[in-house]
Amino acid sequence: MVKALQPGATIGIVGGGQLGRMMAISAKEMGFRTGIVDPVEDCPAAQVSDWHIMANYNDQLALEELARRSDVITYEFENVDVATLNQIVQKANVPQGTDLLAITQDRLMEKNFLENNNIVIAPYATIISPTDIQEAIDGIGFPCVLKTTRGGYDGHGQYVLKSSADLAPSMNLLRQGTCVLESWIPFEKELSVIVSGNLQGEYVTFPVVENIHCNNILHETIAPARIEQDVADEISRIAKVIAKSVSLVGTLCIELFLTEAGTLYVNELAPRPHNSGHYTIEACSISQFDAHVRGVCGWPLSQPKLLSPAVMVNILGERLLHTYQLIGEKPDWQFHYYGKSPAKKGRKMGHITILTEDVDQTLEEVKNTKIWD
Repeated sequence: MVKALQPGATIGIVGGGQLGRMMAISAKEMGFRTGIVDPVEDCPAAQVSDWHIMANYNDQLALEELARRSDVITYEFENVDVATLNQIVQKANVPQGTDLLAITQDRLMEKNFLENNNIVIAPYATIISPTDIQEAIDGIGFPCVLKTTRGGYDGHGQYVLKSSADLAPSMNLLRQGTCVLESWIPFEKELSVIVSGNLQGEYVTFPVVENIHCNNILHETIAPARIEQDVADEISRIAKVIAKSVSLVGTLCIELFLTEAGTLYVNELAPRPHNSGHYTIEACSISQFDAHVRGVCGWPLSQPKLLSPAVMVNILGERLLHTYQLIGEKPDWQFHYYGKSPAKKGRKMGHITILTEDVDQTLEEVKNTKIWD
């Protein structure tokens, strides 16, 4: 019998960005205290937490202090140092473990994991030296994408090759280490799904959503995705296969491509709450952050229900001030600001969620503000 944490216990969070902030807010609503490890003073999560250890994520002494002061430890992003976290696993309560973290930090490990679970992924080849690329391209063909095995996000650490002319500039990535060359999937839609698990082995999935990216950064999420029910059911099945295979505790996001022919390819896993799941705060019976906190604390999980269709729009640094004028103009829009500073171009500073009965009309309304042009 799993002993659930009671309100008043302390949740230690490694990482102090916006995901840690929203995680801490959920934890606070359930009566928990929260502490943060993050190197940045006045980071988003520290602003809403009880205490903040200012240190790097791989600072073993800082993580040991976090363990001493916390009843359970979780993380808000996947770039936590696995080796350092492993040093405290034996003396701290880290219900998520580090296996999923290790898998998702390395593209090759992630691909092997998915293949071993009979999950369809894009054809790929391992690239260790420049001489490997031509042979791989002969098998995969153009267009294709060269990606670093570690550390990529929001389009960083990858290069699209459309012809032989792109080979030379793509070589810069190989200087960072082993890479993966993937076939370019001509997708019709980019989709994602959030799945959560707890210590009792319960797994629940959130509605499948549709994502629209601009310059490799998520721009809009549409919930639910405009897809057939059998496709949504298959994605939920895939999510639960992955969750069960890693004994998932907490929240995981699975990103997928859907082709015109109806084929689904899993593109990437994120072992934590995800940008495309922010709509759940207002639009679902339980948010992805609530499910994460409940999961790591051993609380039961209920099957999330979509209360209303929704559109989520990210606010980037270059548009931050422009969105302020919308606050007075759009009383039905839900504005979330992360407390980050400074506002840099391409940096996620907040998001807006719009509950709607007409998604197309809402997308047009967002477009007509001209703030995201």
